[in-house]
Parts: sequence; structure tokens; C-alpha cells
Amino acid sequence: MWRCSSFLFSLVRPLNRRIHPQLALNRFEFAQHFFTTEILRTANEGVFSKRTSPFIAFVLGGPGSGKGTQCMMIADTFGFTHLSAGDLLRKEMVSDGENGVMIRNSIKEGKIVPSEITIRLIQKAIESSENYKFLIDGFPRSDENRIAFERIVGVEPDLVLFFECPEEEMMKRVLSRNQGRIDDNIETVKKRLQVFHTLNLPVVNYYSRKGKVHKINAVGTLDEIFEKVRPLFAAFSKDGPRN
Repeated sequence: MWRCSSFLFSLVRPLNRRIHPQLALNRFEFAQHFFTTEILRTANEGVFSKRTSPFIAFVLGGPGSGKGTQCMMIADTFGFTHLSAGDLLRKEMVSDGENGVMIRNSIKEGKIVPSEITIRLIQKAIESSENYKFLIDGFPRSDENRIAFERIVGVEPDLVLFFECPEEEMMKRVLSRNQGRIDDNIETVKKRLQVFHTLNLPVVNYYSRKGKVHKINAVGTLDEIFEKVRPLFAAFSKDGPRN
């Protein structure tokens, strides 16, 4: 597991460093090599090396861009652990703990769940996992989320996947999977898209300037889109610990 007395992320790479896309791919190869040598060796000895750190990819895209489905395909093919920020919040919401109460109250009052709660849930999921490679789906949703993640966790992602999809196509996909009154659904989707463009795109632009973003054309069949994603993860195999 990735547990240690002080969170492993505090021991790794500095935040404000621009990484060329090719270097990001090289880090994939290094991570796979290091895992199959150092980490497995220390795991067999009964002790994980505290000098290691997980490999993190943020996965971003608008509602209906298909990022969740592609995350599942990446996880199944390359052995990543898929962490959905929304799923973690929904799971925590039904608990009787302090976080569950705060999440329920935030939703009831129409407020955004505090960034720290979401980040702590993501951090906990990573620390409790035996995997070393993670897809964080749907987070960060804003610059405030991003800044809070860097402050609390202490690192930036190694890679950012951004699924680009025309607004009309995203609306079509979301509406086709929803039930109920079409007019209400249309208005809801429009609001979600507006929020995405206002809050999420600045995050994409920030990481683009640092050379970490890989944009994926999210138009086509699931398999066609996945073939565009596959080369980015070719250095990883499905072997290795999973959640």
C-alpha cells in the first residue's frame, strides 16, 4: 500500500516544472521499469520503498465527452485504478461521518462541496490502494480545485488527458442516456456545459502551458477513440497490483 507516516506525495517532484509531452511519455516508461524492479523487490521483502510515488493522470472533459467510459477501458487494458471524484463523493455522502453530513448539506443547499473534502477522499483512495497508477476522473473541475490539490497533496499530475468533443455531440449523448422531460434535461445539460467552459477550461489551459495536456478527439466509436488513447499508455502493462 501507499501508506506512510507522511504522505508519499510530499517526497516527490517539484510543482512548478514544465514537462515536454515526450518527457511525460518517458516518465511512463520509467514508472513501469521502476515498478517491475524496485517496488516488486521491496514488496517481496515485506517493505515498500518510501522513495516511490504513484503515477497520476487527470482525465478531463465536458459532460458527455465519454471520459468515464474511456477511463474504464484504460483501467481494464493497462491496469490503472480508476478514481471518479463523483463516485467517491456519492459513496461518502451516504456515510454517517462528518464528511457525509457536509456533502449532503452542500448538495441540499445547492453549494459546491468544499475542495478539501474531495481531495482528501482521492488521497485516501490512493493511499489505501496497492496500485501505483491512477486515473483521476472529473477532477480538478476548477482552478480552485487545482490549487487546493497541489497545496494539500503536494504534486501535480504526470499527465492530463482532455477529451475534446463538440457541444452538440455532448448534448446529444447526455440526453440519449437520460430519462424524463426533455426540456428540463436540455436546460440542465446547457447549464453543465456552461459551468464546464467557465471553470474547467482554465485548468486545461494551465496544464497546457506546462506541456502536460494530451488532447483526444472524442468523436467516433468507443474503439476508435480508445485507439487514440492507447499509445499514451503503451509503456504500461496490465500486470501489477490492482485495487
